[in-house]
Amino acid sequence: MRATLPRFRARLGRSDLYAFNVMRRDAWVKSWAARVPAGQRVLDVGAGSAPYRALFAHCTYLTHDFAQLAPQQLRYGGYAAIDIVSDATAIPEQAGSFDVILCTEVIEHHPEPIEVVRELGRLLKPDGLLLLTAPLGSGIHQEPFHFYGGYTPYWYRKFLGQAGFIDIDVEANAGSFRHFGQESVRFWTMIAPHKLAAPFWVRALVAPLWLLLAPLLALLLPLIAQWLDAFDAEKRFTVGYHVSARKALEATH
Repeated sequence: MRATLPRFRARLGRSDLYAFNVMRRDAWVKSWAARVPAGQRVLDVGAGSAPYRALFAHCTYLTHDFAQLAPQQLRYGGYAAIDIVSDATAIPEQAGSFDVILCTEVIEHHPEPIEVVRELGRLLKPDGLLLLTAPLGSGIHQEPFHFYGGYTPYWYRKFLGQAGFIDIDVEANAGSFRHFGQESVRFWTMIAPHKLAAPFWVRALVAPLWLLLAPLLALLLPLIAQWLDAFDAEKRFTVGYHVSARKALEATH
């Protein structure tokens, strides 16, 4: 049974049913990258493995990171070539140096996220584009550098506005039902007998229940959640937000 689990999880990871969070975020970044004119200067803040480098091949693309995570904590198992290593609140570039700044799933890992968005505002040219994503709620990861549970649309509008941004658009990364479907799968994987820190007899009791629940928790509920998500108007439990904004021609910060 254990031998089949890695293959099963690999298939899950390639499916929009299970990896919609990352796949929708990637598609959002791709759609924006296609609209960025050739030759513009792009800074990827907290780039890590730089999964979006190829999308900005028509631009001057620079990577930034604080470069303190372990390889297994990164998307592709290690850092890409990082052009600028610094804290995200003090990036050693001149004000107005970039046309576009990309910052995906980073601000929850910095103890001063408001200062980070101020720094991004400083680095952008007037009318420059900010592309920012972060979770609304997530489990602890990339520890010990995980300081906040998530950000709401009100946070983005308030603090991006204070940092000199306008045209702030906050888009939910799917709705509540898809989030619930994701957590259904997470619950099923967490109760796998070999993962439980429990005596053998407890794991032996859980094993048949785990197998019995697999069709419901790992397939049926996620499928139902995917279908119902189209009818979720409020999206109060979305996994996170995709945010675009422009730096005002006359900064207000």
